[in-house]
Amino acid sequence: MKILVINGPNINFLGIREKNVYGTQDYNYLKKLITEGSAKRCCKTEIYQSNHEGAIIDRIQEAYYDGTEGIIINPGAYTHYSYAIRDALASVEIPKVEVHISDITARESFRANSVTAEVCDAQIYGKGLEGYLIAMDKLIEIKENCKD
Repeated sequence: MKILVINGPNINFLGIREKNVYGTQDYNYLKKLITEGSAKRCCKTEIYQSNHEGAIIDRIQEAYYDGTEGIIINPGAYTHYSYAIRDALASVEIPKVEVHISDITARESFRANSVTAEVCDAQIYGKGLEGYLIAMDKLIEIKENCKD
């Protein structure tokens, strides 16, 4: 299975920003976790990160053409207000799982609202970096269920 992992703004600052919320592991650790988890699941995974809304939209649209079979997305703060990213996700008929490292329902009230979750097949939050692996398993499950 070919999976695209998209990380939005500030995810590249893991281990630097708000360690009490996001932990002390850095972005390289996350990329290694995803790569190793992908290999164990016999998946091919591309990891993409951008702090720019338009670049994220462009990458989602590229996924439509490049054989991507599943998308894991952590839109960062765009989760709460980017209707443009929401529309890009809605436009591609690829299974999608939204991931958040922290429990977005237990933080500031604005974080509990996700405009992107409604166009994803699942949402994982509050599981730390392991949430990405849970999302990977969910995509594999979705793909297997589509074969029936």
